[in-house]
Amino acid sequence: MSMHVDHKGKYFTEVISKDVVRTVLQTLTVRVIGDIYVRPGERLKDELNKSENFIAVTDADVLNARGEKIYHADFLTVNLDHVLWLSPADASGEG
Repeated sequence: MSMHVDHKGKYFTEVISKDVVRTVLQTLTVRVIGDIYVRPGERLKDELNKSENFIAVTDADVLNARGEKIYHADFLTVNLDHVLWLSPADASGEG
């Protein structure tokens, strides 16, 4: 890991601290329950408002319309154009 110190003594590293938010994400065809990472002090909404078209989800379970798990992925990306809604898992009662 590299580290840089500027002229004011502020440290910069390549590592970015992020908090894990267990999330329920709904598309037209499936529901995804998994972890999304956000920077400390930011909201889940802030992560969605970034200019990228995809959001990374880790430890993800993909459920069909009947709520049956059809797939598990350690990592997947979801196209934000297909997201109908999402919520922190603790607020949705799932997860």
